[in-house]
Amino acid sequence: MISTGPMTLGSTRRTRAAAWCLIVNVWGGAPAAAWANHQQVVVSRHYDNAVGTSDAASQGVIEAGLLRSRPALRPGEVLEFVPGVIVTQHTGDGKANQYFLRGFNLDHGTDFATSVNGMPTNMSSHAHGQGYADLNFLIPEMVQRVAYRKGPYDAKGGDFALAGAADIAYRTSFDRPFLDLGIGQRGFRRSVAGGSTTVGAGMTVVGAIEAMGHDGPWVVPQGLKRQNGVMTLSGLGGDSAWQLSVMGYDAKWTATDQVPERLLATPGFGRFDSLDPTAGGQTSRHSVSGQWTHNDREGGMWRAQAYLMRYHLDLYSNFTYALERPKDGDQFGQQDNRTVWGGSLSYALSHGLFERMARTEWGLQLRSDDARVGLYDTMMRRVTNVVRLDDVRQSLMGVHAQTVVEWTSRVRTIIGLRGDHLVARVDALSAATNSGSASATQVSPKLSVVIGPWRKSEWFLNAGTGYHSNDARGGTIRVDPRSGEPVQRVPLLVAGRGAEAGFRTEAIPGLQSSISLWGLHLDSELVYVGDAGATEASQASRRRGVELSNRYTPVNGLLIDADLAWSHGRFANGDRIPNAVDRVASMAVTVRDIAHWSGSVQWRYLGSGALIEDNSVRSRASSTLNARVSRHLPWWGRNSELTLDVFNLTNRRTHDIQYFYASRLPGEAAPVADRHVHPAEPRSMRLSLRWGF
Repeated sequence: MISTGPMTLGSTRRTRAAAWCLIVNVWGGAPAAAWANHQQVVVSRHYDNAVGTSDAASQGVIEAGLLRSRPALRPGEVLEFVPGVIVTQHTGDGKANQYFLRGFNLDHGTDFATSVNGMPTNMSSHAHGQGYADLNFLIPEMVQRVAYRKGPYDAKGGDFALAGAADIAYRTSFDRPFLDLGIGQRGFRRSVAGGSTTVGAGMTVVGAIEAMGHDGPWVVPQGLKRQNGVMTLSGLGGDSAWQLSVMGYDAKWTATDQVPERLLATPGFGRFDSLDPTAGGQTSRHSVSGQWTHNDREGGMWRAQAYLMRYHLDLYSNFTYALERPKDGDQFGQQDNRTVWGGSLSYALSHGLFERMARTEWGLQLRSDDARVGLYDTMMRRVTNVVRLDDVRQSLMGVHAQTVVEWTSRVRTIIGLRGDHLVARVDALSAATNSGSASATQVSPKLSVVIGPWRKSEWFLNAGTGYHSNDARGGTIRVDPRSGEPVQRVPLLVAGRGAEAGFRTEAIPGLQSSISLWGLHLDSELVYVGDAGATEASQASRRRGVELSNRYTPVNGLLIDADLAWSHGRFANGDRIPNAVDRVASMAVTVRDIAHWSGSVQWRYLGSGALIEDNSVRSRASSTLNARVSRHLPWWGRNSELTLDVFNLTNRRTHDIQYFYASRLPGEAAPVADRHVHPAEPRSMRLSLRWGF
């Protein structure tokens, strides 16, 4: 992967080759620093986070070389390469993951924006939860790079980007075609094939297809079946580049939901047993998207993209067992059928400002969701009662402007302003009382100051306003769909203000270290709960913390990573924020290309956190080891490889997720407040063989 560092602002004429390198960075989500003060080309297999390439110490790029060096139990775990992020699962591998970052239990994606090839993953006003981001359609072999940022400091970041964002860019070519076949314990099997070829002058087509199945350790087999495919056509012509992508994904599965700890102490019920053998679901996602970039004669750059997506989810869950409906059980179904379309247009131009070099970008972003979302009481996946059924139509328009000014060779500023306007209409098909319209506007200023490079080090100061978005149904609701009692509406957009001080250094040869001290204040954490069809009250919140990231290459072929994060979260009245984990850590040692052998060992740690506001019940920390060993097979063809992945190497009895709430088991006389847990998978081995043709 060849990527550029920042480029001199005063140069309005560049060679065509340099322009194309810049286009690659732009599509990959390169920071505004890419307009600043270097011209060299940086070749990196793991990271593109060198001094002089970022606007914040918590910002960076992960390259494909590192993504291939470690095992991932699930596709969404590609985000665990982002320092401070932990990815878990609590109800089946066909459902969106659970994400943790900076003292947030991000649920299934709220307040952390993800995109794949420029197309947003988070779903607005989703049947299961606001911001639902299902990354199971991701094909890891197709990922070229992940550009990440944290905090509300980038003017281009809009909805869901309050805590952070990750832009995943797919490959536009492969060195050669490949076929990868994998098998593993407990019914795991996977096959993926991919390749690329030129078609006509300046055009390349690249594609991959995947089929995967997995039963897991569960007493009721998961029976996951996943089919996935992507094809991209890209081309260069004159001063322009373009790309057209088509994606398709289908999955179905049976889930084992979390269970109460009191049941695990009962003889005859194991930690992988299920209380509802019909939980689970099916989902699909099909899309077409396009991107276009053009360098004009004035040294400016136009960028445009558009996408159209069709999405479906049927999800069946049971978290309280016999609390609400002792006779039939508490299983409920959530259905989401939607069409999403949107796009963006931006223009960036170098210019002078107060006799200094500057570059300004203006942009427009549009997104429209047309969804039918339903919540049902179900029994063995049969609907017994309609709790809520709504047609939701919402549109979000965002505009942004951002200017980078290079005041001296060692001081630059980034000043940005963003405006968002959300309009929503809810037609409540099951209870007309909850129909209505709502709208909201948010203006978000941003400011960053970067000092350096100085002695191979940089200082960063970042501040900005962003927002937390709420479900459109919460903005029009009048009565609780179950009780019929009046409820208070919630604002669609809630302001959040963040600030960060950071430092990055490469003063020690082979070592790159970054430290960030951050704070984030949110005016309200009111949320619409898709599982209940109603609004859950909350308060303003305050979070702060420290992140430390280290990349050390003592010798060629050896990489040592160490990412540590501490956070402190409280509501405005001093209460704890439930599920706000205090500590997160990841450490890994990677060895590459030693006599055809490569390998890695990674330790991942999800710390303890309060499960209720008074901190009287806390989650237990989770610690696991994962390992990978690979043997290159040059006599079978270039890029041929045999790989063994081992997850939970020490077979720790730990949990992926923990909650505290009241439930009632069949036969219990009254509800019981208890810790509810979903176990992490036991030690699992997977063997894969790749042929490079």
